[in-house]
Amino acid sequence: MRIDLHTHSRASDGTQSPTELVHAAVAAGLDVLALTDHDSAEGWAEAARAADATGLRLVRGMEVSTRHEGRGVHLLAYLPDPTYPPLAAELERVREGRRSRVPGMLAALRAAGVDLTEDDVARVSGHSAASGRPHVADAMVAAGVVADRGEAFERWLSPGRPGHVDRYAAPLRRTIRLVGEAGGVAVVAHAWGRRSDESPDAEAFAELADLGLAGIEVDHQDHSPRARARLRAIARELDLVVTGSSDHHGLGKVDHELGCHTTAPEELERLLDLAAAAALASGRRTPEVV
Repeated sequence: MRIDLHTHSRASDGTQSPTELVHAAVAAGLDVLALTDHDSAEGWAEAARAADATGLRLVRGMEVSTRHEGRGVHLLAYLPDPTYPPLAAELERVREGRRSRVPGMLAALRAAGVDLTEDDVARVSGHSAASGRPHVADAMVAAGVVADRGEAFERWLSPGRPGHVDRYAAPLRRTIRLVGEAGGVAVVAHAWGRRSDESPDAEAFAELADLGLAGIEVDHQDHSPRARARLRAIARELDLVVTGSSDHHGLGKVDHELGCHTTAPEELERLLDLAAAAALASGRRTPEVV
């Protein structure tokens, strides 16, 4: 069984519709797919219809932008009730942070000699519920400023670059709690993939596990073999679920093809068991696995 638990559609910053993503997953030989768009459940209904028609097993989730000890941490939330008011309010605040920084980014880029407008960004973002930095990158590609998103981030949009503007991210500890209260389970995504130090470290993961963290995304393209080995050991020590996934964005991210990393079936079942227990404890109506 081939299981990919981290993918994105056009509902956030992927380049495929939820339906196209499901069909691509089937073509890639996947048996289970999680749709985890940024800070949004907008693509869930369409993906569920497509999965039901194809026989693919769909796990509904989202990737929430959080901050911990002053640094960004992405948190994968699986099977929460997205209508739980405190969680819904936090997600809207994160999405608004994404949207509101676009004008600031465009102003910073204009000051650096790159003249783009909000209309340029809107043309490439479509109906995304979480428009933001990747769509500014896409607008730069469309204008011929850079060759791809990777170059846009490297030269212009990452921290320390001319077009970077900070934004709101949800507190990690609080978000783990909110996901649990909404009947879902939380997994830290690509924990060490975008930084040179090993942070969060083992002590921080132990604290997060006490707060309800369910797992760590270990097998990811942005993790070195050494990082994977260390994270796997931490997860085993804390009895956390170990996941692996592609972090697929369609054409928006190179070398993250569907199924390039996968989750073991027994780890998926552990995750689903934890989600079932969280749903029961919360009393919320949570999404089923299609």
